[in-house]
Amino acid sequence: MKRKVVLCPNPYKDKDLEVTLEARSLLLKAGMDVVISPEFLGDEGISLPEGLEYFELADALDGAVLVVSLGGDGTIMHTARRMVGYRVPILGVNLGNVGFLSELDRTDLARLVTAAQGNFVPSPRMMLRVELVRKGEVVFSSYALNDATVHGVMQIIHVVACGDGRRILEFNGDGIVISSPTGSSAYSMSAGGPLVEPTVENLILTPICPHALLARSCVLAPDRVITVELSRLRGRAMLSVDGVDINIEEGDTVRVRKSGYQTMLAHVGSKSFYDIVFEKLGDTK
Repeated sequence: MKRKVVLCPNPYKDKDLEVTLEARSLLLKAGMDVVISPEFLGDEGISLPEGLEYFELADALDGAVLVVSLGGDGTIMHTARRMVGYRVPILGVNLGNVGFLSELDRTDLARLVTAAQGNFVPSPRMMLRVELVRKGEVVFSSYALNDATVHGVMQIIHVVACGDGRRILEFNGDGIVISSPTGSSAYSMSAGGPLVEPTVENLILTPICPHALLARSCVLAPDRVITVELSRLRGRAMLSVDGVDINIEEGDTVRVRKSGYQTMLAHVGSKSFYDIVFEKLGDTK
């Protein structure tokens, strides 16, 4: 039986699916069954090459051994949310800028064949379950591979962050990042948070520009339930879940916990997490 590979390109990054078609050709020549499930399928303004069959991801995953995400870290995060509940490994091909989550770039496409043959190391990643609670009801819920961020819009906000109902942080500032270990190298790090090895399980709270000397980043046990309360909101604030924005109203509570689902990334090559950090952020040698 042929091994099935699902290609998930971001049409905004891969114009006319040029890289996707190159990857498809390599995999077909290697005897693979290849299907294409573009990200943002159905969005206005997306033009896809004619003559190909495109699938919704839920319909494409049955029997798949590998999902290849072609775009950037945002594309991988979008794919991960679409794949909640599935254990098919994701291998990223970076067509963007930094690309912490992507193992390959366009010059490495030949390595997709060996990965599709099963030559990779599974790298399980903890996900976050994020809920927005308003007047006692959950009005929004989603999953995040990287982080959930609460921030003001052109204003300072008052943040109260609790773990299992006990206050951990209270400050005025630009906001707060609740990060998974995978997301520790993203916004959390830029806001002064620690780098955490991505395969461990922790919750990371990082204040954004706090107006308080004692408001510092905290690494919490994975079984904590984090709540962020906004009781003194005078203007606009947003909840951002892996880059997807939702309006917050005064009195809302953001609730974040470890999800029961994981994202499985496919690790190829010999580079460690720290090798990638130095490569992407600038080695000091």
